[in-house]
Amino acid sequence: MSILDRFRLTDHVAVVTGAGRGIGAATAVSLAEAGADVVISARTEAQLEQVAERIRAAGRRALVVPANLAHTEAVAGLAQAAYDEFGRLDIVVNNVGGTIPNAFLDTDVAYLDEAFHFNVSTAHALTRAAVPLMLASVGDPDEHRQKSVVSVSSTMGRTAGRGYLAYGTAKAALAHWSRLAATDLAPRIRVNGIYVGSVMTSALEYVAGNPEMKEQMEHGTPLGRIGEAEDIAAAVVYLSSRAGQYVTGKILEVDGGLQGPNLDLGLPDLAPSAFSTDQ
Repeated sequence: MSILDRFRLTDHVAVVTGAGRGIGAATAVSLAEAGADVVISARTEAQLEQVAERIRAAGRRALVVPANLAHTEAVAGLAQAAYDEFGRLDIVVNNVGGTIPNAFLDTDVAYLDEAFHFNVSTAHALTRAAVPLMLASVGDPDEHRQKSVVSVSSTMGRTAGRGYLAYGTAKAALAHWSRLAATDLAPRIRVNGIYVGSVMTSALEYVAGNPEMKEQMEHGTPLGRIGEAEDIAAAVVYLSSRAGQYVTGKILEVDGGLQGPNLDLGLPDLAPSAFSTDQ
Protein backbone atom coordinates (compact mmCIF):
# COMPACT_ATOMS: atom_id res chain seq x y z
CA MET A 1 0.00 0.00 0.00
CA SER A 2 1.38 3.40 -1.00
CA ILE A 3 1.35 6.37 1.36
CA LEU A 4 -1.36 8.01 -0.75
CA ASP A 5 -3.54 4.91 -0.38
CA ARG A 6 -3.61 5.54 3.34
CA PHE A 7 -5.57 8.72 2.71
CA ARG A 8 -8.27 6.99 0.67
CA LEU A 9 -11.77 6.64 2.12
CA THR A 10 -13.27 4.40 -0.54
CA ASP A 11 -16.90 3.48 0.28
CA HIS A 12 -16.80 5.09 3.70
CA VAL A 13 -19.84 7.10 4.80
CA ALA A 14 -19.47 10.50 6.47
CA VAL A 15 -21.77 13.05 8.08
CA VAL A 16 -20.68 16.69 7.91
CA THR A 17 -22.57 19.42 9.75
CA GLY A 18 -22.56 23.05 8.70
CA ALA A 19 -21.80 21.82 5.20
CA GLY A 20 -23.51 24.47 3.11
CA ARG A 21 -20.42 26.66 2.74
CA GLY A 22 -16.95 27.36 4.07
CA ILE A 23 -15.08 24.69 5.99
CA GLY A 24 -18.03 22.31 6.03
CA ALA A 25 -18.53 22.44 2.27
CA ALA A 26 -14.81 22.04 1.55
CA THR A 27 -14.64 19.12 3.98
CA ALA A 28 -17.62 17.33 2.45
CA VAL A 29 -16.18 17.65 -1.06
CA SER A 30 -12.70 16.58 0.07
CA LEU A 31 -14.08 13.48 1.79
CA ALA A 32 -15.92 12.63 -1.43
CA GLU A 33 -12.76 13.12 -3.48
CA ALA A 34 -11.07 10.67 -1.10
CA GLY A 35 -13.84 8.14 -1.82
CA ALA A 36 -16.59 8.70 0.76
CA ASP A 37 -20.34 9.11 0.38
CA VAL A 38 -21.47 12.11 2.41
CA VAL A 39 -24.52 13.28 4.34
CA ILE A 40 -24.49 17.07 4.39
CA SER A 41 -26.63 19.31 6.56
CA ALA A 42 -27.12 23.03 7.20
CA ARG A 43 -30.01 25.50 7.21
CA THR A 44 -29.99 26.52 3.54
CA GLU A 45 -31.03 23.83 1.07
CA ALA A 46 -29.87 25.74 -2.01
CA GLN A 47 -26.31 25.89 -0.67
CA LEU A 48 -26.39 22.21 0.21
CA GLU A 49 -27.54 21.30 -3.28
CA GLN A 50 -24.55 23.11 -4.77
CA VAL A 51 -22.22 21.15 -2.48
CA ALA A 52 -24.04 17.93 -3.35
CA GLU A 53 -23.39 18.56 -7.04
CA ARG A 54 -19.67 18.83 -6.34
CA ILE A 55 -19.78 15.56 -4.37
CA ARG A 56 -21.56 13.80 -7.23
CA ALA A 57 -19.08 15.28 -9.71
CA ALA A 58 -16.39 13.50 -7.68
CA GLY A 59 -18.22 10.23 -8.34
CA ARG A 60 -19.75 9.79 -4.89
CA ARG A 61 -23.26 9.91 -3.43
CA ALA A 62 -24.65 12.79 -1.42
CA LEU A 63 -27.66 13.01 0.91
CA VAL A 64 -28.91 16.54 1.55
CA VAL A 65 -30.62 17.14 4.90
CA PRO A 66 -31.67 20.76 5.46
CA ALA A 67 -32.07 21.37 9.19
CA ASN A 68 -31.65 23.85 12.01
CA LEU A 69 -28.65 22.20 13.65
CA ALA A 70 -29.00 24.31 16.78
CA HIS A 71 -31.67 21.76 17.69
CA THR A 72 -30.05 18.66 19.16
CA GLU A 73 -32.85 16.41 17.93
CA ALA A 74 -32.19 17.54 14.36
CA VAL A 75 -28.44 17.10 14.51
CA ALA A 76 -28.70 13.71 16.22
CA GLY A 77 -31.06 12.51 13.47
CA LEU A 78 -28.31 12.85 10.87
CA ALA A 79 -26.65 9.67 12.13
CA GLN A 80 -29.73 7.53 11.46
CA ALA A 81 -30.28 9.27 8.13
CA ALA A 82 -26.78 8.25 7.05
CA TYR A 83 -27.26 4.65 8.14
CA ASP A 84 -30.69 4.37 6.52
CA GLU A 85 -29.47 5.83 3.23
CA PHE A 86 -26.06 4.18 2.91
CA GLY A 87 -26.15 1.20 5.28
CA ARG A 88 -23.15 2.21 7.35
CA LEU A 89 -21.55 5.15 9.14
CA ASP A 90 -17.79 5.67 9.43
CA ILE A 91 -17.02 9.36 9.92
CA VAL A 92 -18.64 12.20 11.84
CA VAL A 93 -17.44 15.78 11.34
CA ASN A 94 -18.79 18.16 13.96
CA ASN A 95 -18.32 21.43 12.10
CA VAL A 96 -21.43 23.43 12.97
CA GLY A 97 -20.83 26.10 15.57
CA GLY A 98 -19.63 29.64 16.08
CA THR A 99 -20.42 32.62 18.30
CA ILE A 100 -20.16 36.35 17.58
CA PRO A 101 -17.51 38.14 19.67
CA ASN A 102 -18.90 40.24 22.48
CA ALA A 103 -17.68 42.52 25.25
CA PHE A 104 -17.54 40.95 28.72
CA LEU A 105 -20.39 42.96 30.23
CA ASP A 106 -22.54 42.26 27.17
CA THR A 107 -22.00 38.52 27.59
CA ASP A 108 -24.82 37.45 29.87
CA VAL A 109 -25.38 33.91 31.11
CA ALA A 110 -27.88 33.16 28.35
CA TYR A 111 -25.30 34.15 25.71
CA LEU A 112 -22.72 31.87 27.29
CA ASP A 113 -25.23 29.02 27.50
CA GLU A 114 -26.12 29.49 23.85
CA ALA A 115 -22.46 29.38 22.81
CA PHE A 116 -21.89 26.15 24.72
CA HIS A 117 -25.04 24.57 23.31
CA PHE A 118 -24.30 25.45 19.69
CA ASN A 119 -20.65 24.41 19.80
CA VAL A 120 -20.57 21.50 22.27
CA SER A 121 -24.02 20.07 22.91
CA THR A 122 -24.70 19.67 19.20
CA ALA A 123 -21.43 17.75 18.74
CA HIS A 124 -22.27 15.47 21.65
CA ALA A 125 -25.82 14.86 20.41
CA LEU A 126 -24.66 13.79 16.94
CA THR A 127 -21.75 11.70 18.16
CA ARG A 128 -23.81 9.95 20.84
CA ALA A 129 -26.41 9.03 18.22
CA ALA A 130 -23.71 7.95 15.77
CA VAL A 131 -21.67 5.64 18.00
CA PRO A 132 -24.05 2.61 18.03
CA LEU A 133 -24.48 2.89 14.27
CA MET A 134 -20.75 3.20 13.67
CA LEU A 135 -20.14 0.06 15.71
CA ALA A 136 -23.03 -1.77 14.03
CA SER A 137 -21.46 -1.18 10.61
CA VAL A 138 -18.14 -2.78 11.48
CA GLY A 139 -17.47 -6.06 9.70
CA ASP A 140 -14.09 -7.53 10.46
CA PRO A 141 -13.02 -5.94 13.79
CA ASP A 142 -9.51 -5.64 12.38
CA GLU A 143 -10.58 -3.88 9.22
CA HIS A 144 -8.94 -0.56 8.52
CA ARG A 145 -12.21 1.31 8.18
CA GLN A 146 -11.62 2.47 11.71
CA LYS A 147 -14.35 4.87 12.76
CA SER A 148 -13.50 8.52 13.29
CA VAL A 149 -15.02 11.65 14.83
CA VAL A 150 -13.47 15.04 14.07
CA SER A 151 -14.67 18.25 15.73
CA VAL A 152 -13.80 21.73 14.52
CA SER A 153 -12.57 23.86 17.41
CA SER A 154 -10.70 27.16 17.21
CA THR A 155 -7.39 28.73 18.09
CA MET A 156 -9.42 30.87 20.50
CA GLY A 157 -10.08 27.69 22.45
CA ARG A 158 -6.40 27.61 23.48
CA THR A 159 -5.39 31.29 23.50
CA ALA A 160 -6.78 34.48 25.05
CA GLY A 161 -8.21 37.47 23.25
CA ARG A 162 -10.52 40.27 24.32
CA GLY A 163 -14.11 39.76 23.17
CA TYR A 164 -13.90 36.00 22.71
CA LEU A 165 -15.04 34.86 26.16
CA ALA A 166 -18.15 32.96 25.06
CA TYR A 167 -16.71 31.66 21.78
CA GLY A 168 -13.32 30.73 23.22
CA THR A 169 -14.81 29.04 26.27
CA ALA A 170 -17.13 26.95 24.10
CA LYS A 171 -14.37 25.97 21.69
CA ALA A 172 -12.07 25.06 24.58
CA ALA A 173 -14.83 22.87 25.94
CA LEU A 174 -15.25 21.21 22.54
CA ALA A 175 -11.54 20.45 22.39
CA HIS A 176 -11.53 18.85 25.83
CA TRP A 177 -14.77 17.04 25.05
CA SER A 178 -12.86 15.47 22.14
CA ARG A 179 -10.07 14.30 24.45
CA LEU A 180 -12.51 12.81 26.93
CA ALA A 181 -14.68 11.19 24.25
CA ALA A 182 -11.55 9.66 22.71
CA THR A 183 -10.80 7.94 26.00
CA ASP A 184 -14.37 6.68 26.34
CA LEU A 185 -14.60 5.36 22.78
CA ALA A 186 -11.13 3.86 22.29
CA PRO A 187 -10.08 1.61 20.67
CA ARG A 188 -13.01 1.21 18.27
CA ILE A 189 -13.66 4.88 17.50
CA ARG A 190 -11.03 7.59 17.22
CA VAL A 191 -11.96 11.12 18.31
CA ASN A 192 -9.87 14.18 17.44
CA GLY A 193 -10.30 17.88 16.90
CA ILE A 194 -8.79 20.76 14.97
CA TYR A 195 -7.79 24.14 16.37
CA VAL A 196 -8.70 26.26 13.36
CA GLY A 197 -7.06 29.62 12.76
CA SER A 198 -8.41 32.46 10.63
CA VAL A 199 -9.96 30.99 7.50
CA MET A 200 -11.39 33.03 4.64
CA THR A 201 -15.02 31.93 4.80
CA SER A 202 -18.24 33.96 4.82
CA ALA A 203 -17.58 34.71 8.49
CA LEU A 204 -14.61 36.81 7.40
CA GLU A 205 -16.22 38.52 4.41
CA TYR A 206 -15.95 41.83 6.25
CA VAL A 207 -12.18 41.31 6.36
CA ALA A 208 -11.90 40.65 2.63
CA GLY A 209 -13.47 44.04 1.97
CA ASN A 210 -11.20 45.90 4.38
CA PRO A 211 -7.58 45.96 3.15
CA GLU A 212 -6.23 47.35 6.45
CA MET A 213 -7.94 44.68 8.51
CA LYS A 214 -6.87 41.95 6.10
CA GLU A 215 -3.26 43.17 6.26
CA GLN A 216 -3.39 43.19 10.07
CA MET A 217 -4.54 39.55 10.13
CA GLU A 218 -1.94 38.45 7.59
CA HIS A 219 0.83 40.29 9.39
CA GLY A 220 -0.28 38.76 12.69
CA THR A 221 -0.08 35.22 11.28
CA PRO A 222 3.40 33.69 11.18
CA LEU A 223 2.77 32.08 7.78
CA GLY A 224 1.68 35.45 6.43
CA ARG A 225 -1.73 34.59 5.07
CA ILE A 226 -5.32 33.85 6.03
CA GLY A 227 -6.17 30.18 5.74
CA GLU A 228 -8.29 28.49 3.09
CA ALA A 229 -11.15 26.12 3.84
CA GLU A 230 -9.25 23.37 2.04
CA ASP A 231 -6.43 23.67 4.60
CA ILE A 232 -8.87 22.44 7.24
CA ALA A 233 -10.51 19.90 4.94
CA ALA A 234 -7.13 18.26 4.30
CA ALA A 235 -6.64 17.86 8.05
CA VAL A 236 -10.08 16.25 8.37
CA VAL A 237 -9.23 13.74 5.64
CA TYR A 238 -5.98 12.88 7.42
CA LEU A 239 -7.67 12.39 10.79
CA SER A 240 -10.51 10.37 9.24
CA SER A 241 -8.39 8.06 7.13
CA ARG A 242 -5.96 5.22 7.69
CA ALA A 243 -3.20 7.83 7.51
CA GLY A 244 -4.32 9.01 10.94
CA GLN A 245 -5.16 5.61 12.39
CA TYR A 246 -2.67 6.01 15.27
CA VAL A 247 -4.05 9.38 16.35
CA THR A 248 -6.82 9.84 18.92
CA GLY A 249 -7.58 12.32 21.66
CA LYS A 250 -5.52 15.02 19.93
CA ILE A 251 -6.31 18.53 18.74
CA LEU A 252 -4.40 19.35 15.57
CA GLU A 253 -3.39 23.02 15.23
CA VAL A 254 -4.09 24.20 11.69
CA ASP A 255 -3.75 27.92 12.21
CA GLY A 256 -0.80 29.34 10.29
CA GLY A 257 1.32 29.32 13.44
CA LEU A 258 -0.90 31.59 15.57
CA GLN A 259 -0.08 31.96 19.24
CA GLY A 260 -2.84 34.48 19.88
CA PRO A 261 -5.48 36.55 18.06
CA ASN A 262 -4.37 38.19 14.83
CA LEU A 263 -7.11 40.81 14.88
CA ASP A 264 -7.71 43.50 17.50
CA LEU A 265 -11.46 43.94 17.86
CA GLY A 266 -10.92 47.38 19.36
CA LEU A 267 -12.80 46.70 22.59
CA PRO A 268 -11.78 49.35 25.14
CA ASP A 269 -10.70 48.89 28.73
CA LEU A 270 -13.48 49.12 31.28
CA ALA A 271 -14.06 52.69 32.36
CA PRO A 272 -14.93 52.80 36.09
CA SER A 273 -16.51 56.22 35.73
CA ALA A 274 -19.09 54.75 33.39
CA PHE A 275 -20.61 52.66 36.14
CA SER A 276 -22.38 53.67 39.28
CA THR A 277 -23.91 51.86 42.22
CA ASP A 278 -26.14 54.83 43.01
CA GLN A 279 -29.82 54.14 42.84
